[in-house]
Amino acid sequence: MRVAMISMHTSPLQQPGSGDAGGMNVYIASTARQLARTGVSVDVFTRATRPSQGEVVEVEPNLRVINIVAGPYEGLDKESLPTQLAAFAGGVLLFARCAALNYDVIHSHYWLSGQVGWLLRDVWQVPLVHTAHTLAAVKNEHISAEDSPESEARRICEQQIVDNADQLVVNTREEALNLERHYDAVPDSITVIPPGADTELFTPGTERATERCRRELGIPLHAKVVAFVGRLQEFKGPQVLIRAVAELLRRDPHRNLRVIICGGPSGRSATPEQYRELAEELGVARRIRFLDPRPPEELVTVYRAADVVAVPSYNESFGLVAVEAQAAGTPVVAARVGGLPIAVADGKSGVLVDSHEASAWADALACLLDDDAARIAMGEAAVGHAAEFSWPRTAANLAELYRGVIEHTPERCYSRRAAG
Repeated sequence: MRVAMISMHTSPLQQPGSGDAGGMNVYIASTARQLARTGVSVDVFTRATRPSQGEVVEVEPNLRVINIVAGPYEGLDKESLPTQLAAFAGGVLLFARCAALNYDVIHSHYWLSGQVGWLLRDVWQVPLVHTAHTLAAVKNEHISAEDSPESEARRICEQQIVDNADQLVVNTREEALNLERHYDAVPDSITVIPPGADTELFTPGTERATERCRRELGIPLHAKVVAFVGRLQEFKGPQVLIRAVAELLRRDPHRNLRVIICGGPSGRSATPEQYRELAEELGVARRIRFLDPRPPEELVTVYRAADVVAVPSYNESFGLVAVEAQAAGTPVVAARVGGLPIAVADGKSGVLVDSHEASAWADALACLLDDDAARIAMGEAAVGHAAEFSWPRTAANLAELYRGVIEHTPERCYSRRAAG
C-alpha cells in the first residue's frame, strides 16, 4: 500500500512547539513512522520552507518527506498560504507524474491540505481520508477574549472537505459530534481513532533522575515545579497559568514555587516578550523560566523535572502533551475542554478545571502541589493511563481504515464516471 500524506502548512520534520508546529506535527511524524515500519510506503508532501533541505528527505525505509516549492521559502505566514494552494497541488501532481508514482489512498491533515487532497482525489481517482485536527467553528466557539476569530472562508473550505472526503478521522467522540453539529457530517463517514504517545521515550524517572533533570534546567531541587509545554499563543493558555501562579503567590508569598514555560511563539502577534511582560506586571517573573522548544529526547527532561504539568488550552482535539507528561509519571492539571477529559483521567491521573479563571486554576494547582501523597499516587496512575494510548495502535487502526476505503473506491469511481 502506498499512502500520500498531505501536510501543506507545516512539515513533520519541524520542531514542535513554535510557529505552526505542534501536536499535528507529532501525530503525522509518529503515525507515518509506524505505518512505514509495517511495510506501508508513505510520502508526506509539505511546502518547502528552505532550499537547503532538498526536494526529497529519506526519513527511514518506506518513509519520505517531499518538499514542494509553492511560494517564497520564508516570509509567508499561514494566513497567506491559501494563495499557494494551486501551486502546491500542481507541485504534488508534477512530482508524482515524473516519478511515475501511483498512490492507493490520500490522507490530508488540516483544512489547507484537505483542499489539496480533494483535488488530488479527483485527479488520481483514489480515496481521500481527512483529519481536521482543529475546526474553525469549534475554535470560534471556545475562543479566548484576546484571540482573533477564524475566518468564514476557512469554515466554508472545511465544509467542502467534510462533504467530499471519503472518510473523516477524529481523535475523540466529541470531535465526531462537532463535525455532525457544525458541519452536518454523516456519522458513517466519521471514524474515531485516538492518537498515542511514545511510551518508550516518555517514561518515569527515578528520584535521582528527577534531581539530574532539575539541575540541567537550573531549577531548585526542593521547589514545587509546574511546567507548561506548547506553543506560546493565547489559545494554548500560557497566560492562564501565569495568572494562576500570581494568585497562588498572592495567597502565600513564601510558597516555594517555580514554573517552566517551554515553547515558542505562534501566530502573527504572538511573542515570548508578551508573556514575560505579563509575568513582570504580575510580579512573578523571577519564579518563571522560559525555555525554547526542544525535541522529544530533551522534552522528557522537562516532564520529569515537573511535579505537575499544566494544559490550560481553550480547546484541544486530544492533548498529546497531557499524555506524554502522564507517560513520564507526572500528573496533569488540564482544562475540561475538547479531548482532554479523555487524555486525563480526572481525579486519577490528574485534575480537570471547568474554567480559565485564575482563582480556579490556583485552587486546582494548590490541590496537587500541597498534597504530596495524592500527587505521587496520581503520578503512578498516570503511567498506566498513558499506556492505553500508543502510536503503533493508532497506525494499525489507520491502516485498517485505509484498506477499507480502498476496497470501496472502484464503486465510487465507477458511479462518478457513469454520472458524468
